[in-house]
Amino acid sequence: MTTVPITRPDQSAAERRVAIESTDLPRTVPHLLDMAAAESADKILWEFFDEGTEASYRRVRDDSLRYGALFAALGIWRGDRVAVMLPNVPEMPLTWLGLGRIGAVMVPVNTRYSARELAYVVEDSGARLLLIHEDLTDVLADGDLAAEVVIVGGAEWEKRLTTANPAACPSPALDRDDLLNIQYTSGTTGLPKGCLLSHRYWLTTGLVNAWRDGRRFGRILATTPFSYMDPQWLLLMAMYQRGTLVVGRRQSATKFSRWLSEHRIEFCLFPEAASKQPPAPHDADNPVIRANIYGVRPSAHAEIEARYDLTAREAFGMTEIGSGLYMPMEAEDMIGSGSCGIASPFRETRIVDEAGRDLPDGEIGELLIRGPGMFQGYYRNDEATAAALRDGWFHTGDLFRRDARGFHFIVGRKKDMIRRSGENIACREVEAVLRDMDQIEEVALIAVPDDMRGEEAKAYLTLQNGHVPDADLIDRIVAYADGRLAAFKIPRYFEFIDTMPRTTSFKVAKADLVKARTDHRVGAFDRVDRVWR
Repeated sequence: MTTVPITRPDQSAAERRVAIESTDLPRTVPHLLDMAAAESADKILWEFFDEGTEASYRRVRDDSLRYGALFAALGIWRGDRVAVMLPNVPEMPLTWLGLGRIGAVMVPVNTRYSARELAYVVEDSGARLLLIHEDLTDVLADGDLAAEVVIVGGAEWEKRLTTANPAACPSPALDRDDLLNIQYTSGTTGLPKGCLLSHRYWLTTGLVNAWRDGRRFGRILATTPFSYMDPQWLLLMAMYQRGTLVVGRRQSATKFSRWLSEHRIEFCLFPEAASKQPPAPHDADNPVIRANIYGVRPSAHAEIEARYDLTAREAFGMTEIGSGLYMPMEAEDMIGSGSCGIASPFRETRIVDEAGRDLPDGEIGELLIRGPGMFQGYYRNDEATAAALRDGWFHTGDLFRRDARGFHFIVGRKKDMIRRSGENIACREVEAVLRDMDQIEEVALIAVPDDMRGEEAKAYLTLQNGHVPDADLIDRIVAYADGRLAAFKIPRYFEFIDTMPRTTSFKVAKADLVKARTDHRVGAFDRVDRVWR
């Protein structure tokens, strides 16, 4: 590892910010890989421990050229969109890097999506090709897709790879503002919106996460799906530091502590659910330098640090902005405060009222963020883009307050969203699917606090005349939703009510539902535990 650090731990956060913002970005994501491979050719770039495979920087560079040639042979060229439905296997980041080399655009697809959701993303993005893992092809049986399908795995895939010539990989003139991803994220409109993410977006996010603490992270853990933004910037973070990305197939709260110990992890995204597991002898046997935590209840912060013998710090990011806020490692007085930290390098923040006027410190308002390397807008959705991006400021839809020292505290969401185990659930989408059932008249989805998953979804239901509100009907509702929604979007709690509270414009008054009861599990059927609460 020979790259020179651009920040140091003895610098202040402000000094590190200046150093990061003064750094020239590579031209593209593959250019960053090429630079790293030239300097650290034989160092291991990634390990996929469930697959039992690893690859050096040189090998990944060469394979990414092979993938670029493969896609070109399939007729994919600059600007073409390719939907990619792959689990955490090496083919996923190699596809991303290969498409990036030829100027094509990856459209990551959640591997838990139903046929309906997959078809929407493929059609909305205009993808010419769907790359799907052989273990996921059951989702193709439910309908036709407006894209060519290539299955990853098996003899045909191996033949394509073997015949692809890395020397034939096209190399169009690309720059940082060329598009690299259309990254779909759930929104309040119900259907996911495609965020336009450029090479600059990813290079900026990776750079900030790599150097904002002034530390070296030799081994970085990624166990959330590559279809989300986190493993992608974690990979770039590793490249900037000439480190190694250690990848697992899927997240596991029960195995997480053991992974930190066995794989000698130095940086991770720590899930609060892991701290709910029984204590184990290996809990503190790890070399973790920093663990990012997101939305962890303040009372658990110090307990996590003590139990696992690591430094845990909050951060705040979104698909649209990349890294937005972070808590510096040296801010020990903020442990347990619940603060998300200060503005990240390249980012400015404002807290505003409903009229867009800046609020004084301590007042609650919407968080606005701006800076270079954010998303370029929502694909084919000018209305949503105009609503979210105004005068260069991104409106997060989240309520915050900021103290006199610049530390930000999240208060709640303006958006009608539920956050369950790191997954965003758009209430409107779930409500629309359930309302399509003949038995259901109206649906209102709300968030229910959950110690393990952060939030769970509860559905309030009114029924059409003649239908009996019982557990058997709930089973039919769940079965209906199972074919139309990803599993994480299906509510855990159900309650039948006679009438929905309404606003003066006859919209469902969810605020009245929320205020009517302290514990919304009471009176509901819990489909997991199979009991009426």
